[in-house]
Amino acid sequence: MWKQLSIFILMIAVTVQVSGQDHIFTSHDIFKMSSVGNVSVSPDGKFVAYAVNIPRPWNDKPGGNYSEIHLLNRETGGSRPFITGKRSIRSVSWTPDSKKITFVGRMDDEKNSQIYSMNVDGGMPVKVTDADFSIGSYQWNPNNTSIAFVASPKEKGKADLEKKGFNAEIYEEDVVDKNLYIFDLKTQKTEQITQGISIWSMEWDPAGNKLAAQVTQKNLTDHSYVFKKISIIDPKTKTVTQLLDNEGKVGEMHWSPDGKHIGFIGGADLNDPVSGSLFVVQVPNSKKFKELRNYVKDMELSVTSFAWKDDKTLLYSADESVDCSISEQAIDGESRSTVLEAGKLVFRGFAYSKGIIAISGQTPNHSGELFTLDVNSKTLKKWTDLNPWLAKKKLAKQEKISYKARDGVTVEGVLVYPLDYEDGKKYPLINYIHGGPEACVKNGWITRYSMWGQVAAAKGYFVYMPNYRGSSGRGVAYSKMDQKDMGDEEFNDVLDGIDYLVKQGKVDKDRVGIGGGSYGGYFSMWAATKHSEHFAAACSFVGISDQISKRFTTDIPWESYYSHWLVWPHEDWELVLDRSPIKYATNNKTPTLILHGKEDPRVHPSQSLELYRALKMHGKAPVRLVWYPGEGHGNRKRPAQLDYNLRTLEWFDYYLKGDNPRDKMPRKDLEYGLD
Repeated sequence: MWKQLSIFILMIAVTVQVSGQDHIFTSHDIFKMSSVGNVSVSPDGKFVAYAVNIPRPWNDKPGGNYSEIHLLNRETGGSRPFITGKRSIRSVSWTPDSKKITFVGRMDDEKNSQIYSMNVDGGMPVKVTDADFSIGSYQWNPNNTSIAFVASPKEKGKADLEKKGFNAEIYEEDVVDKNLYIFDLKTQKTEQITQGISIWSMEWDPAGNKLAAQVTQKNLTDHSYVFKKISIIDPKTKTVTQLLDNEGKVGEMHWSPDGKHIGFIGGADLNDPVSGSLFVVQVPNSKKFKELRNYVKDMELSVTSFAWKDDKTLLYSADESVDCSISEQAIDGESRSTVLEAGKLVFRGFAYSKGIIAISGQTPNHSGELFTLDVNSKTLKKWTDLNPWLAKKKLAKQEKISYKARDGVTVEGVLVYPLDYEDGKKYPLINYIHGGPEACVKNGWITRYSMWGQVAAAKGYFVYMPNYRGSSGRGVAYSKMDQKDMGDEEFNDVLDGIDYLVKQGKVDKDRVGIGGGSYGGYFSMWAATKHSEHFAAACSFVGISDQISKRFTTDIPWESYYSHWLVWPHEDWELVLDRSPIKYATNNKTPTLILHGKEDPRVHPSQSLELYRALKMHGKAPVRLVWYPGEGHGNRKRPAQLDYNLRTLEWFDYYLKGDNPRDKMPRKDLEYGLD
């Protein structure tokens, strides 16, 4: 009798435990999630075409998620899948007459990415272009007569030589220009318009006669960051005329409906780390860049996207600290009004037509879903629920926090509580540090393969994500506060955030971890060496260990100079070395997990190897180095993403929980749990 009762009680306990596990968010749940990607409103405003990112099954060939096209009919209120299956689709757009959806993809057994169209009423996708190379960005001529697109075809004969083994690479000289082409819809012929320069972004004028383009002299990442010039291209004469001698970073760019102006997002000056200011230039132009009006000057925000509401009015979205907003701005006056208040929704950009804004929006409770916003009534409506199973998951509390750094600067960020938080109890803390540093964490869905968010919260951690000085979202002055001072006061912002949480009685100061990628990886290395006494565990992903060698091995040395350092290493060797984690390797007492993509062009893998060797030889705590073959500056393939998430959390669990020996390491081989 008692034996049967004991078995019954045990079965109930196991059932409750399993049921409880089913209701928490886990690492594997990250890889079940679908989300809305690229959105596009039809020119007549009646439809919204949008991409949906679909999880790739684990038994498929390793890669990223698939992408489908779905269609919202605003008049009927219905949304339906449009193109489904194992597809890789991007750049969803429309023909000018709103009758066809267009996109770039590889359908069936296509070797190269081509432009396709599909009737809004349905049917099969039709291949529009048939180039012997892959197509990049594109735009339909407003007259519906041609398509402008950008491509970088390989040199003739190069492929044949490579097949024979002649595959020597001439560094930075073998890079092919991003050429502009015009495809004539009537004759079905393609004409190359530019050569000897590279086109990064382009848009037809409303009359369909010329294009605005962002042009560089070379197809190099560094040039795309800081050397793009806004120019006008006449496809008939093939002439390229620079419109504006703009300085620094340039983002989104659009013609006004009357073709008299071009608006663009850019840096406030050459040394602005963030492309987050808004400008308008006349066409033709007689003003210098410094004479243009910056419509968000001195505002504590960063513009992320914009559209022309009419000839004289702009709509623009902005990051405002950890929130997002949309505003309306008259170009000839001071009139500015709010269309979407900050704090309602988190998003990166938007699409606009005929009074309707479409957004891939997120909140702390869900990832990207389709929303529309009526500009006139300011009515925000959610159309999709791509992950209904999320409603059954118990999610932790998430909030914006703000505190004063030691020098009086206000620092803000996002804090996620332990799932079953009890007031008065102290918990371990993971600091997630964003990259850039010209980026910001927003108070939306903060759980991805590289962001521990709700997964760590379910394991009993606080997760703090600070937008330290140098971050975007707080205006130009804030984003420049770390210049020529990398790793110093900006890192104090992290330490002061930890102290703030410790003093509130929330965090156990002896169980603090730190992790992040790129600049977040640098911070993690910096924490494990220079500031090792504060951290019980560190996870560095594609991070910087040696600021001297990094400057000469990265693909963005000019961006690093203009936007952040303002000095070259030879101009101040001591400063640059002093901000390098390898200098402080002997100070290391923090168990450090180092992870890096072996093909990373941004932060060379040698950066991780340098710190690994230094800590292995001179550090006083365990260190492990993990390579990801075939991955670059961040993991693209799902197996590498899952490995990263599981491995880093296991590292934190080992050193921030329990009494595991600090001179040992967690297991080398993971159980991926794919069955």
